[in-house]
Amino acid sequence: MSALFLAIPLTIFVLFVAPIWLWLHYSRQNSSTELSQSELQRLQQLTLDAKRMRERIQALEEILNAEHPNWRQP
Repeated sequence: MSALFLAIPLTIFVLFVAPIWLWLHYSRQNSSTELSQSELQRLQQLTLDAKRMRERIQALEEILNAEHPNWRQP
């Protein structure tokens, strides 16, 4: 009796509620694919930070190559 008591609501949930819930969730996400202004600014800042970090790493590698030419070899 208790298995039937749980099976009916679970069946209703799986057949009706879950598909509608998932459809609503993903339809809202797909409609807002554009980035907001603050997200674009943050992405530009991260790109700039990555470029600066890459330049710093290259500068440090040049210093290491000048002082210790074989520093990368084990």
